[in-house]
Amino acid sequence: MKISLEISLYPLDTNFLPIIQDIVQRLNSDDRIECLTNTMSTQIFGEYDSVMAVLNETVKHSFSTYGKQVFVAKFLNSDVSPSNNQ
Repeated sequence: MKISLEISLYPLDTNFLPIIQDIVQRLNSDDRIECLTNTMSTQIFGEYDSVMAVLNETVKHSFSTYGKQVFVAKFLNSDVSPSNNQ
């Protein structure tokens, strides 16, 4: 099953930009998923198991590396990526 995920990260740290940049880079470099990043969020598309594995690994890394933060996520049980809708 294909899904779409929109995720936003809000580090509870005054030096938040490097944290966001690291997490966005990690997501965008993972070949298991398709990613689109803009100034408000990162959108992730792919097979359910792949998207959830990447999300799990990324959130765990972020929490253990950077401490307190908020992730906001929206899930859609369909692939609405621009590359899929052309």
